[in-house]
Amino acid sequence: MRLVIVSNRLPFAAVKRGDRLFLRSSTGGLVSGLTEYLEWAEKTVPGASHVWLGWPGIDVEEDLRETLKSKAASKYHAVPIFIDSQTMDKFYHGFCNSTLWPLFHYFPTYAKFDAEFWEQYVRVNEAFSEAVAKVVQQDDIVWVHDYHLMLLPNLLRKKIPNISTGFFLHTPFPSYDIFRLLPTEWRRQILEGVVGADLIGFHTIDYTQHFLRCALRILGYEHSYGQFPVEDRIVKVDTFPMGIDYQLFHESAQSVEARREERGLKQKLAGLRTILSTDRLDYTKGIKNRLEAYSIFLDKYPQWRQKAVLVLSIVPSRLGAEHYQEMKEEVDRLVGNINGKFGTIDWTPIVYRYRYLPFNQLLSLFSISDVALITPLRDGMNLVAKEYLASKTDRKGVLILSEMAGAARELGEALVINPNDTNEIVEALKTALEMPEEEQIRRNEAMQDRLKRYDVFSWGQDFINKLNGVKAEQRRFNARLLDPLNREKLVKEFVISDKRVLFLDYDGTLSPFTDSPEKAVPSDTLLETLKRLSEEPRTRIVIVSGRHKDTLQQWFGSLNIAMIAEHGGWVRDEGGEWRPSVPTAIGWKEKVLPVLKTYRDRLPGSFIEEKEFSLAWHYRRADPELGPMRARELADELSDFLANTELQVLQGSRIVEVRQVGVNKGSATAHFLGQASFVLAIGDDWSDEDLFKAIPDTAYSIKVGMTKSYAKFNLRSYREVIQLLKELAQNASLLQPVREPA
Repeated sequence: MRLVIVSNRLPFAAVKRGDRLFLRSSTGGLVSGLTEYLEWAEKTVPGASHVWLGWPGIDVEEDLRETLKSKAASKYHAVPIFIDSQTMDKFYHGFCNSTLWPLFHYFPTYAKFDAEFWEQYVRVNEAFSEAVAKVVQQDDIVWVHDYHLMLLPNLLRKKIPNISTGFFLHTPFPSYDIFRLLPTEWRRQILEGVVGADLIGFHTIDYTQHFLRCALRILGYEHSYGQFPVEDRIVKVDTFPMGIDYQLFHESAQSVEARREERGLKQKLAGLRTILSTDRLDYTKGIKNRLEAYSIFLDKYPQWRQKAVLVLSIVPSRLGAEHYQEMKEEVDRLVGNINGKFGTIDWTPIVYRYRYLPFNQLLSLFSISDVALITPLRDGMNLVAKEYLASKTDRKGVLILSEMAGAARELGEALVINPNDTNEIVEALKTALEMPEEEQIRRNEAMQDRLKRYDVFSWGQDFINKLNGVKAEQRRFNARLLDPLNREKLVKEFVISDKRVLFLDYDGTLSPFTDSPEKAVPSDTLLETLKRLSEEPRTRIVIVSGRHKDTLQQWFGSLNIAMIAEHGGWVRDEGGEWRPSVPTAIGWKEKVLPVLKTYRDRLPGSFIEEKEFSLAWHYRRADPELGPMRARELADELSDFLANTELQVLQGSRIVEVRQVGVNKGSATAHFLGQASFVLAIGDDWSDEDLFKAIPDTAYSIKVGMTKSYAKFNLRSYREVIQLLKELAQNASLLQPVREPA
């Protein structure tokens, strides 16, 4: 198994000094977590290897690129993708961090909707797809990461249709109301890009549900337990909370180097209870809120002055960006105000560091801190909270954690607070500082056990195993597809048969679904194909539809074909008159119509279709979330209302239908079977299952779409159905059956 990891940045950043290039290992949760998983997998999983593609971080001149490629391959198993810095600036600082980042973190007023930024986002994703396509080998697994590359899975799918692709988003995925702030075409392309993957992963169930809702409302994909069909594939959307290398933090916290750092810090902070706040400089982290809360805490509980200290460690981020520079200035001002207001000659309320912390210094801060104050306004996961807990070898300490961090879903024993409520933060600080050690240990043991069980290795392998499972399910479906061998056999049997019958559903089988039934008129190609087939004397075509007989007559009446309308209620032979298949019940519609009209009025966009043998309530044009809810309510109400009658209630594709018992496609087909030596039935929905059950075992039955069925085979879409019919039409008169002389 070879993993092809694709992310915006590589596990290193290229640094140029003079005429020489140096590679500096990258930091950050994504790179660290993936690196740890990949190293573990290559030691643990037989045959595992990887290659990592991404941007090296700087413009690299042509004459240095081969050198960089060689160094990247030998040290990091990496392939750099070279893109000029001007394009990357509009891509990274532009669309990624001035549009997607603020939107995905619920700061819509910070978002910029610049068409040029979007163009560069598309361009960079296309450049990545070209680079990945050159590297990917058969049986590779491609794992695309984060919001920078949301178009990439679909771009790769177009180049390599059978590619095995996963996508994981490390940020929050916003609610539909936030996501739809993106211009219409952008949001659609982003979603289509992501669903190019076979497996789509998020940190929390909230983000997963938000994505599924957007996929429904924008793309029309209805899911079942997180799965939905996309053309010829099943796509799975699931939750995978990213873990950490628990043992690394737990054991490193006890190392000689970490203990030395710890002793130095304890001497400097002797006699003080330590509150740790460590974050990247980012407006999503809630640094301003926690400083204001700390100030209120010192005002409200003066007994903690000169007894507690806030260690504020901020890592520089996106230097020069507008909102980040403003935030840095505000943090500096708040720290100065608090230290000036409450500080004394021998006590500084806030110890402030604005620089990157080496690993051992970070561990020592975790170890000595009595409280970790982690209060992001929005955060995809927040691995710092997990790292803090893993470093507490004595199991003492209190974690105060924002409910807006993804980690809060796993760390319920922490003091979980709303980061916008400063009073709640204040009271949490008091509770944390006064919490008995036994209670601290009880809470931390539970969280540590959980973090040990689902660490970064479990996270990575869980995702890969689930992706392999999705691909296996796709292969099982593909095994039911009408493959070339069975297709050739079908055509051959069709050619040599002296009496053929083709039962063809219409909507979804011969024509795509539309937002209103009257728009789904047959194409010229379809009509010409049916005409050619029906003119062959040995072939009988039967359109089997739920449509009103007048509609079928209008569309197909000029052709030499038979028709079954209203799911079997009406039957018409070639050139004949329509006749009912069962006696028409009288008086029931007047009782049912008022119920349907009530639901029509309750759901804008829904409408009623009246036929001879049935009444149908359609909601294809209605709200995609409210529609199914109202449909379930209507079906339940009708089932109770029509109990012990000769009527049945059926739910189909965005339709609830009431029709007479005994009216179905299967019962109406018997009239046409006769002594047929070749039978083919094709349909796409629940009503066609009656047809598949009614035809002989020797017949060919084909279900359109990726759903389970009584049919023997599947085709992906109505286009493939028409292609098959065209092939049959071309071969229909190739071989006349040999007849015995009279």
